[in-house]
Amino acid sequence: MHIIEVQSGHRKKVTISLAEPKDFKLLTRKRYSFTWKSLEKSATTYKLFIEGEDDILGVMALIDHPEEKRIEIKLLANSVENKGKGKKYDRIAGCLIAYAGRLSKAKYGDYACISLVPKTELIQHYIKKYCMVNAGWQLYLEGKRLNNILNKYF
Repeated sequence: MHIIEVQSGHRKKVTISLAEPKDFKLLTRKRYSFTWKSLEKSATTYKLFIEGEDDILGVMALIDHPEEKRIEIKLLANSVENKGKGKKYDRIAGCLIAYAGRLSKAKYGDYACISLVPKTELIQHYIKKYCMVNAGWQLYLEGKRLNNILNKYF
């Protein structure tokens, strides 16, 4: 799995792992748009970082819904310097979405599904960039669309 340094076009290998208790002190609202510590008990939080480095570039909180064979992306954020036109790295959110998909596939096989409830201004972005399906108040990926994301980012 890799991200791309926008300015140079170089690929950087990344790792996604569980956020550790000490990470929540670094996951500030100023840098990651949310108060991540508030989700520590209700969701499982993952961090994305460049292999061999400590800086967290992206973060995602997941909630498993086994009765629906679905993993919900409760929150997803790039660090502030990796958003918009002036971002340093590309593919951070895509890698995190694909990781959620991989977890869902590992647990639910052919029935795997991931979903999220996006901010209104991001709905079309998720549909266009990640081929997510609009299900009203949430977007989701399953089946072939989910496999396509896994193939693109892994």
